[in-house]
Amino acid sequence: DVKKLVENKDIIRNKLKINSAINNAKQFIKIQKEFGSFDEYLWGFVNHKPIKNKFKKHSDLPPYTIISEKLSQDLKKHGFTFVGPIICYALMQAVGMVDDHTSDCFKYSK
Repeated sequence: DVKKLVENKDIIRNKLKINSAINNAKQFIKIQKEFGSFDEYLWGFVNHKPIKNKFKKHSDLPPYTIISEKLSQDLKKHGFTFVGPIICYALMQAVGMVDDHTSDCFKYSK
């Protein structure tokens, strides 16, 4: 119930964002059915291969890319909300579609 969520002090209580989360969960399920999995859908944007960037310092990292813009636009076509290119790029980094570890990072694999 949205009213109950808006009153919950432990979460973000912006009604638009709560409604967006509920809506996006429904759209997520539709994409799973259409593509077999949400994973399959996402990885299709990078031809199922992670993008390995070679940035030397964090200030070189972009806030978004052409691919995250395309993902954002496609998610919106599928009915998602609050999914701009910056949040999509963060998602791509989080799930491993993009490796933005700087070359001096111990996680950077050559």
